[in-house]
Amino acid sequence: MLSGFNLKEGETFEAFQTVYTHFIKDLTSTGVIAGAGPLGTRVADTPMDTDGENPREYFSVISFLDRAHLDAAYAFIEARSAPGTATHIDMYRRISHSVFTCWQDEG
Repeated sequence: MLSGFNLKEGETFEAFQTVYTHFIKDLTSTGVIAGAGPLGTRVADTPMDTDGENPREYFSVISFLDRAHLDAAYAFIEARSAPGTATHIDMYRRISHSVFTCWQDEG
């Protein structure tokens, strides 16, 4: 899953990174996700970035084993199960303009 987002006004990247790290640790330890990459910062000032309509500054990539694992992760979050729910809510409250896009490897 590719997540693009901005941080809310007054939120620092460092504080958000701490919350994100806890969130990923919670979900990884319970097997809800297969893994996650580090937070990334968009590089919009290059001709290679062609999405002029997209205001998002940050991104993350979270991996799942397959579609069933993805669906189970969504059900876990929706059920407000712990651990993971508190850190998910804490993280989500710090972002704005979020877009979540899911992809599947075909190879």
